[in-house]
Amino acid sequence: MTPDTDPPSSSWESQPDPGVIPEESAIVAQNLTLSLESGAGTIPILQGVSFSIARQRLQFLMGPSGSGKTTLLQILAGFLRPTSGDTKLLGQSLNALSNAQLAQFRLHHLGFIFQHFNLFPALTAEENVCLALQIKGFRKRELKGVALELLNQVGLAHKADRLPRDLSGGEQQRVAIARALAGNPEIIMADEPTAALDSANGRVVIDLLRDRVKQSGATVLIVTHDFRLLDKHDRVLFLEDGKLLNV
Repeated sequence: MTPDTDPPSSSWESQPDPGVIPEESAIVAQNLTLSLESGAGTIPILQGVSFSIARQRLQFLMGPSGSGKTTLLQILAGFLRPTSGDTKLLGQSLNALSNAQLAQFRLHHLGFIFQHFNLFPALTAEENVCLALQIKGFRKRELKGVALELLNQVGLAHKADRLPRDLSGGEQQRVAIARALAGNPEIIMADEPTAALDSANGRVVIDLLRDRVKQSGATVLIVTHDFRLLDKHDRVLFLEDGKLLNV
């Protein structure tokens, strides 16, 4: 992938206050492209992807394996820089931020759920969530209570003292969701959050994210390939060969 280099310098103070969010779409992709250079020439990964997602919506991003879904999600989250185009999250242009500023922006506003959970194996479920809260600036005396409340929201407060190896795949993913909810982020992005789960546990995970939209007004973007998880009212974007097929 293209190197994660800083754009021209700009001070964080010149950007909108991370705590003040303009009334705009939660996620806007503007003509996003990404290309890789190889011995055979330039390989297009994403080709002019544009769309927007309104606030307080749950949106699915679907497409066949190799279509560019995960790459697009990583660009939208600011983990990768596009070759061209821009992403706006909550009105903030990601191109205008340095890598350090991007990290701070994600810390304030974004929760990310990884396909393979990415839990720390030596930490209990509670400790995994506490670590996320600590990074987000919660005071030490608040950590345990808030972590247990988040685990309770995903139905796992009774297993707070368990290590990841003692939890099922569905339970580990619910811990990962609790961790992503730390700090009540306005945007939650999930990369194939049900890929390692059976259909029953996959439905539980998707329902948890749907409930988050209703309960806190978060905007949720889910990458998945599993049509069985969809309800008839779900909004779906389809990506194939790096191109958006419908918006």
